Amino acid sequence: MAAEIVNPRSESKTGDTEHEGSAEPLDSFDPAFALHRGGKMAVQATVPVRDKDDLSLAYTPGVAKVCSAIAEQPELVHDYTWKSSVVAVVTDGTAVLGLGDIGPEASLPVMEGKAILFKQFGGVDAVPIALNCTDVDEIVETVVRLAPSFGGVNLEDISAPRCFEVERKLQERLDIPVFHDDQHGTAVVTLAALRNAARLSGRALGELRAVISGAGAAGVAIAKMLVEAGIGDVAVADRKGVVSADRDDLTAVKQELAGFTNKAGITGSLEAALDGADVFIGVSGGTVPESAVATMAEGAFVFAMANPNPEVHPEVAHKYAAVVATGRSDFPNQINNVLAFPGIFAGALQVRASRITEGMKLAAAEALAAVVGDDLAADYVIPSPFDERVAPAVTAAVAAAARAEGVARR
Repeated sequence: MAAEIVNPRSESKTGDTEHEGSAEPLDSFDPAFALHRGGKMAVQATVPVRDKDDLSLAYTPGVAKVCSAIAEQPELVHDYTWKSSVVAVVTDGTAVLGLGDIGPEASLPVMEGKAILFKQFGGVDAVPIALNCTDVDEIVETVVRLAPSFGGVNLEDISAPRCFEVERKLQERLDIPVFHDDQHGTAVVTLAALRNAARLSGRALGELRAVISGAGAAGVAIAKMLVEAGIGDVAVADRKGVVSADRDDLTAVKQELAGFTNKAGITGSLEAALDGADVFIGVSGGTVPESAVATMAEGAFVFAMANPNPEVHPEVAHKYAAVVATGRSDFPNQINNVLAFPGIFAGALQVRASRITEGMKLAAAEALAAVVGDDLAADYVIPSPFDERVAPAVTAAVAAAARAEGVARR
C-alpha cells in the first residue's frame, strides 16, 4: 500500500524541482519525491487556542506564572513544558546512510525520517537539527547551547572517528541522555539477534568467536557490547586487516579496540580471521568472498548488514550458515535500529535519566530478544519493527535498568 500523504503542503507546486531534461516535476517520476514534498513532519499544538481565554492561558498573561515558577524551581520545566518528551536528532551530514558526506541540507530528509520513527515507534517527539559545522568542538558547543530545550540528544550520521569524540564530550557536559544511534542502536539490535541465534543453536555467547568487518562507529560499538555481554572472543577488521596490538597504523579508537578484542591474537586479513569463526558481522559495505564464508565453523551465523548490498548475499550465506541476517527489509531477520532507539529514549525520558548506561543498553537487547519468545526460528531471531510489543518491552527494560543503576531522577 502506498503511504498516505497527510501534509497539506504536498499539494503546493511552489518550488518544484524539475527532472533534468523534462518539464515534469520530480514528483511525476518517483513516488518518493511526492511523499517528501513539503517535508514529512510538522509541529502540532496539544492545547486549543479557540478564544481570548485560551489565548490568555496558553500565552500572556498565563504563561508568565509558569515561567516564574520554573525560574524559581528549574526542575518544574519537566512538568510544564515538552522538554521531557522531546529529543534533538543532530547531524552534521558527514556520514548519511550509504551516501557519505552530503552536507546538512541533504541530510534533512533522513533526519525528518528519524524523527517520525521516534514518534511512530516510541511515542517520542523529535526535532531534526542539521548543523553547518563539522569541527568537533563547534558541534559540541552548539548542542550544549541547544540542550535546555530537549530531554535527550540522538546523534546521527556523523562520520567516524569524530563521532566518538562528539558523543564523549557531550556526555561529559550534559545531564541528559546523549546517544549515537549509528553506534549503539546497531549494537543493541545485533546483540539481541545474536542472543537468539545462539539460543536456537543451544550455545551460549561465551562459546562463540565472532569476526566483525568494519571498524567504524557501528563496528566498534558492536565489539564493545559483545564483550560486555560475554562473547567468547571477537576480532574486528578494517580495510588493512584485523585490528591487533602489533599494528603501528591504528587510530586512538582502534588502539583502544585492540586492547579489549582479539584475545586469540589473530593477525592478517578478514578472510583469515573467518577460518573457524562462529559469527560474521558485516558493517563495512565491503564484499566477503564465498570461499572465506565456506571456512567458517559448522552452524555459523552470518549477519551481513551493509545496505543495499550485503557483504555476503543471503543466497550465498545460506549455503554455509544456520542463521542469516541482513540490514534489508526484503529478507528475514532485518537488523534495524528502529527496534532499539525509540524504546531506549522512551525509557530514559520516562524516568528522566541523566544518561544512557551500558546496563541500559544491555537491558534493551535482552528485552528485544525476549519478544521473539517461543516463536524462535532460523528466519525469526529478531522481531519486526511493526511488532507492537517491541517498544513497550524495550521502554520498560531501559527504565528499570536506569533506576537500578542510579541514573533515574524519578
